Amino acid sequence: MRLGAQMSAAGGLYKAFERGEEAGCESILVFTKSNRQWNAKPITEEDVQLYREAAEKYAHIHPVSVHASYLINIASPDDALWEKSYQALKDEVERAAAFDIPLLTFHPGSFVDSDAEAGMARIAKGLKRLLEETAESAPNVTVCVETMAGQGTNLGHSFEQLATILNGVGDHERLGVCFDTCHVFSAGYDIRTPETYAETMAAFDKTVGLGKIKCFHLNDSKHEFGSNKDRHEHIGEGTIGKEGFANFVNDPRWADFPAHLETPKTEKGEDGKEIEMDPVNLKTLRDLTKK
Repeated sequence: MRLGAQMSAAGGLYKAFERGEEAGCESILVFTKSNRQWNAKPITEEDVQLYREAAEKYAHIHPVSVHASYLINIASPDDALWEKSYQALKDEVERAAAFDIPLLTFHPGSFVDSDAEAGMARIAKGLKRLLEETAESAPNVTVCVETMAGQGTNLGHSFEQLATILNGVGDHERLGVCFDTCHVFSAGYDIRTPETYAETMAAFDKTVGLGKIKCFHLNDSKHEFGSNKDRHEHIGEGTIGKEGFANFVNDPRWADFPAHLETPKTEKGEDGKEIEMDPVNLKTLRDLTKK
């Protein structure tokens, strides 16, 4: 796996590369805009040039993946919010294309006061339109539906729901899945032992297809198995445990796949000073790799 983490784009997206280098990343996950605002600052030619120069300088850090805004909900039964979400997702995809970033992950959304079937149909409708409308503006960006934990009315927490969404769109080379370990575990799929990991991946393959997986988020879980709660923990310090992550990093099927941490960035040491945790978590993952 090409291990990395979510990196800040403060001061310019190009700065994420230097931060990734300092943390020991082989690939990085970024936001191209505020993840909790609808509006986005327009991308300038200078932004793109600085990014391209950094991408060339840090060519060993690849691929880059974008995480779309958390506000987007293309499962919404509200037509106005659905359209606003759709346009925001389309903008995210086109922003990724402007920087020549090949992967974009988004949360499929919540059905709110409708029902799961209606919500999944809305997601599929949005993705189908998105792939058509960005065929020329973002031909090299693959859109990944993230596996979810199942909080509230969130969709995408079961493999069957993911399959329903993807099948509703139809087979498309620019459509995939981002596999989040904390979310899958919290949704009730065990990955803690070689045996349960094999069972879970076989179930995913049978229902969705392993070929749909394009990237990973590697996060331990603060909550128990099947809790449907989405709280990330440092690698090996949660309820998944180190053996669960050893299953992923040693699986030859995922060689060269980007896998990003979304774990807490800092912790206070015994002396009260903050410790940068991305390097710690990345080292933990690498130490699990069988030589």
